Amino acid sequence: MLAEVPPADHELVYANHERGFALCSMRSTHRSRYYVQVPADEQVDAWSDGRFWDELRSRLPEQTAAAVVTGPSFEKSIAPLRSFVAEPMRFGRLFLVGDAAHIVPPTGAKGLNLAASDVRYLFAGLREFYLDKSPSGLEAYSAKALARVWKAVRFSWWMTTMLHRFPDTGEFGQRIQEAELDYLVHSQAASAALAENYVGLPY
Repeated sequence: MLAEVPPADHELVYANHERGFALCSMRSTHRSRYYVQVPADEQVDAWSDGRFWDELRSRLPEQTAAAVVTGPSFEKSIAPLRSFVAEPMRFGRLFLVGDAAHIVPPTGAKGLNLAASDVRYLFAGLREFYLDKSPSGLEAYSAKALARVWKAVRFSWWMTTMLHRFPDTGEFGQRIQEAELDYLVHSQAASAALAENYVGLPY
């Protein structure tokens, strides 16, 4: 949900709750985006603004929930947890970038980052083609972009499986999820790996 309200925190807040995942994100100092996990067959019309705010706050830590400023939404939708990668990212003289080439779950926040890296690689290839009359950059575009895409897809699915509750996970899977979260919070090495992937791998 998008609303013209200040964010609950200056950092993104992720929550793994027994009722499902929640995320507090922001677009600016006065516009916020919030997520709550719902069943895949849920209808967005069933979620009034009031129901959404109540559910969000119930899944957040007490301090964060108290900081949530509510208000009317101006965009509300249900985002399916899905991944898609077109391989290759080129069909003849048509080059694919961004969501035309790949879709990742919102949990890892990689969609815009990947689109930007695609454009960077394609721009370099086009520049080489038109200035140097060499097709090598365009010929390498798909392989170079996909090497980065698949790492981001892996990271997004890792974040998704660690933070979302799925009905078929079972007790064993739930304990594995909890152990993964505990390791991430208490291990400097795991935290460093998360930070490296979250801010974006080097080009």
